[in-house]
Amino acid sequence: MDLKSCFLSFALLLFSYLAFAQSTALNTAIDTSAVVYGKKANDYIYIYKNRITAKAFYIKTSNSLVISGREGEDVGFNLYPNKQDKIGAAVAFRSLSASYSFSPNSLAENPNDKDSKLFNLNIRTYLGKHWMQTLDIYNQKGFYLDGHIEDSNSHIYLQDTKSFKIGGATSYIFNENFSYRALANQTEKQLKSAGTFIPTLVYYYTRHNVLFDDEFGNREINTKIKSYNIAIAPSYQYNYIPTKNVFISLGASAGLGLNFSSSKNKLDALDNEDLTSLLTEINFNGSITYDIDSLYFGAHYNYLILNYNADSFTYIKDNIPYFQAFVGYRFKASNKLVQRAENFNDNLIP
Repeated sequence: MDLKSCFLSFALLLFSYLAFAQSTALNTAIDTSAVVYGKKANDYIYIYKNRITAKAFYIKTSNSLVISGREGEDVGFNLYPNKQDKIGAAVAFRSLSASYSFSPNSLAENPNDKDSKLFNLNIRTYLGKHWMQTLDIYNQKGFYLDGHIEDSNSHIYLQDTKSFKIGGATSYIFNENFSYRALANQTEKQLKSAGTFIPTLVYYYTRHNVLFDDEFGNREINTKIKSYNIAIAPSYQYNYIPTKNVFISLGASAGLGLNFSSSKNKLDALDNEDLTSLLTEINFNGSITYDIDSLYFGAHYNYLILNYNADSFTYIKDNIPYFQAFVGYRFKASNKLVQRAENFNDNLIP
């Protein structure tokens, strides 16, 4: 099953579960004749409780590697995907949000380079007032290899090279007056400025299959790199409200952890190596949103860098830059959908 099918299956499963939750709680009396579509949680946060928040967006993102020599060797490479731009949509209701995006050929760096692909899936959910969970999936095909070895420079298109990354973060938000939902999916509105300390556990699994054939069809590169990363990353985020319609957020984190890497060269078994090394994590972000009642638009930027040793000779910077421009609208949820959500909560938490 491909990733697109997995996403559709997840959406179908969620809908089916909500329907099942409703059918098992027929005796629960819920008055939906006068649905309240929003409320103030406190003086700092307004919750769009029974509104469906939807948005369309443009994204420029990728997962690239910068490879350099550890011992001062004159070696350096940048392995980056052909496709980095995407369009998509996101929807959020209550504590669950999901997005889907794709990269059409017209947005590729070089549309003439065949078979390049980019798929990205992000899911974020909240557990109670403090816990937040994210899941990220990147699936890419078609990379450029730019770099040099000693005095030789290269610019090669690797159409068969693939990359897969899955992982995410588990975070604890200390300040109840701080709204991460106002930053991430606009299902809440920050009324007054507030900041918070957010300790986070970050974890990713990444696999790169680097393949290249010369002009005669002979394979010159056939290397598989697997990487497991885990880090504890303390962070701080601040939401600034200069006026009632303008939202600005800034944040950063710096973490330490471990990397477990495995490098397999199918053309030369002597280059195979497994290595455990120190991992450093750096992440910073900024966001701005302008809100006019139910309509809103804005932009968000995030940059995650994971640094570790891939083997005895090379040092890797695993980069995930992310830019999003978006426009969205908050729709009133139907009484039936609100009832399903209430029944789901009643069955989940008796």
